[in-house]
Amino acid sequence: MKEIELKILSELMKNSRRSDRELAKAIGTSQPTVSRTIKKLTEEGYIKEFTIIPDFKKLGYKLMALTLVKFKNQLAERQEIEGSLKKALSKIIMFEKGLGLGFDAAIISYHENYFSFSKFLEWLKYSASLEVSDVQTFLISLDDKERYCPLSFQAIAAHLSMLKKKMRK
Repeated sequence: MKEIELKILSELMKNSRRSDRELAKAIGTSQPTVSRTIKKLTEEGYIKEFTIIPDFKKLGYKLMALTLVKFKNQLAERQEIEGSLKKALSKIIMFEKGLGLGFDAAIISYHENYFSFSKFLEWLKYSASLEVSDVQTFLISLDDKERYCPLSFQAIAAHLSMLKKKMRK
């Protein structure tokens, strides 16, 4: 990936509402170059969507859960999983298959309180269609004042900036 493309991605992750003209000024290039590059990155799939990230705490959520799931049988196709999870999708922001620590999938979800989380966990453990054999969860309090580095696109943008510097070397 070219340095200009990384710069544009990094700037868009910091604030995707800026105009192409503002982005051009921020990275020291022309507005047409920015427009062409964004179009190219979108067409090639580097940019999936332009969106916002709400403050989940202000929306009434108190907990974020990272849940690892082990299935009894081979994991079903994505369509089957989504069908099974429709009931809980309002709480889930990520569900991905993967490998590690003996688990088959990871889920990130938000919950109004511990009772809401426990109902979600109970549903997940005993869902006949998912056939879960093990679940482990790490809970994060959104009320905690000492959050060190919450997940944000700005943090990812900072990582991309570091990649840019490594590419120059």
